[in-house]
Amino acid sequence: MTEHGVEGLGDYGPGVTELGFPVTEIDTSRPHPARMYDYYLDGWDNYEVDRIAAERVIEAHPQVRLSARANRAFMQRAVRDAVRGGIRQIIDIGTGIPTSPNTHEVAREVAEGVRVAYVDNDPIVATHAGAKLTDAGNAGNAGNAGFALADVREPETILQHPVVRELIDFSEPVALLLVAVLHFVKDEEDPAGIVATLGAAFPAGSRLVLSHATEEPYEGYEPGRVDTAARDGVVNVYKNATAALTLRGRAEVEPLFGEFSLLEPGLVRVPLWRPDGPVPGAEELNSTIFHGGVGVKA
Repeated sequence: MTEHGVEGLGDYGPGVTELGFPVTEIDTSRPHPARMYDYYLDGWDNYEVDRIAAERVIEAHPQVRLSARANRAFMQRAVRDAVRGGIRQIIDIGTGIPTSPNTHEVAREVAEGVRVAYVDNDPIVATHAGAKLTDAGNAGNAGNAGFALADVREPETILQHPVVRELIDFSEPVALLLVAVLHFVKDEEDPAGIVATLGAAFPAGSRLVLSHATEEPYEGYEPGRVDTAARDGVVNVYKNATAALTLRGRAEVEPLFGEFSLLEPGLVRVPLWRPDGPVPGAEELNSTIFHGGVGVKA
C-alpha cells in the first residue's frame, strides 16, 4: 500500500483506489477464498492470513493444488469452446486474483476483440484489474474488458452495473462463467435462483460455464467412500474465511444449470470435460474435487 491508495495504481486521493473504494475495505484480518486460491496456484497476491489458512487446507487435502489447476484448465477449455462456437462476449463472475492466461487472453487466442466483463467482490482483485484484466497498455483491444466490484449474491446489481452494461450486448449470446464460485453461496442464499436471474437476461445460444467443489468420490474409485476427515478439515478452515464452503454432490449441482441444457459430456470431473490431453486415472480424478459442465440456453 502507498499513502494514496494501492501501490502501482497511481494517486487517487488519500486512501482511495482507482475504482473509487477506500483501501480500508480490504479485509486482511480473515482469509479470503480468492487469495487462498491464488496461493494454491503458486501466486503471490495473498496475505499471511491467507497462506496460513491455505496450508491448513493443503494439510487436510494435499491434492487441493491439483484440483485448482485442473479447474482452471477446465475454464480455459470451456472458454475456447464457447468462442469457437461464435460467442464474442463473456461475463466472468468470481474472477479471483488475475493469473495469466486470464479469460480475455484465452478467448482472444481464438478470436480477437472478445469482450469480457470481470466481476468479483474482493477489493484486492480490483486493485489488480487495471493492469492485468482491463487491457491496460493494449490499444488494439482498448475498451474490450472491464472490472465490476460486485457480489454474485446480488445478480441484479451485476446485470445493472455500468461496466457490465457498457461491455455486454444483452441481445447477443453471452458466456457466463461461474467457475468455483457457487460453493461459496449457501443453500439459504438460493444459488439456483441466482443462476436463473442471471440466465434470464441472456438470449438463446448463451452458455453457462460452471464448476463446483464436491465431497463425492469419483465413480468407480472406492464408490460410496467419503473421506470425512479431509472434508471436515477443509470445510472448517473456510468457516473462518470471508465466505464459507458448501460442498454439493452432482445431484445438487445439475439443477443449478436450470434452463441451460448440458452439452456433452455433461457434468463430470473437470479433467474429463472435453480434454485436450491425456485423461488422468481414477485415483487422480478422485482427488480432483470439482465437477464441471457447460450448458447452452435453447
